[in-house]
Amino acid sequence: MGGESTAAWRQFLDDLDARGLKRPEFVIVDGAPGLEAALVALWGEELPIQRCTVHKHRNLLAHAPKHMQDEVTEDYRDMIYADTAAEIEKRRKAFLRKWRLKCRAVADSLEEAGARLFTFTRLDPSQWKSARTTNAIERLNGEFRRRIKTQTVLPCAETVPMLLWALLASGQIQMRKVDGWETLSQPIEPMPLDLAA
Repeated sequence: MGGESTAAWRQFLDDLDARGLKRPEFVIVDGAPGLEAALVALWGEELPIQRCTVHKHRNLLAHAPKHMQDEVTEDYRDMIYADTAAEIEKRRKAFLRKWRLKCRAVADSLEEAGARLFTFTRLDPSQWKSARTTNAIERLNGEFRRRIKTQTVLPCAETVPMLLWALLASGQIQMRKVDGWETLSQPIEPMPLDLAA
């Protein structure tokens, strides 16, 4: 569904909502604009949405000439993995100033993500590692796909979740512990990001 429209994502979310899905406290997305728009349409602008920093890094590299990609990576990692929200903000502004001059497309790509690339800074710092990316769910999906790729046809749609839960229960697929799980009950802070750079 990655490239599908907002309407398709909205239909998907409306179906989950009708089945009793509650408004999430925090959402991590890979950057599909239709999904982000559908989430906001259903649950409002206040919904904390985090853009995956790994996907954005790949996107930045796609906008940079080959000879600049290592430098983009170094600057991006220095920014994303800084120790405090204030340091991240300082490095974000420096990144934009530098890359507007060196390669405007890289700066434009970072700005496209806006504050949603830094939503993780609203959480307790112990959660930042897990909250910055979609890696945990992608790893789970990858492991599940690897285990079922020999299955050419499953008997019915209900077989898929039963198989997933069986693989989880048997330990054949293990979910990673979420870093910072001890602080998950803490409220999410308001967005402090100043988008002017």
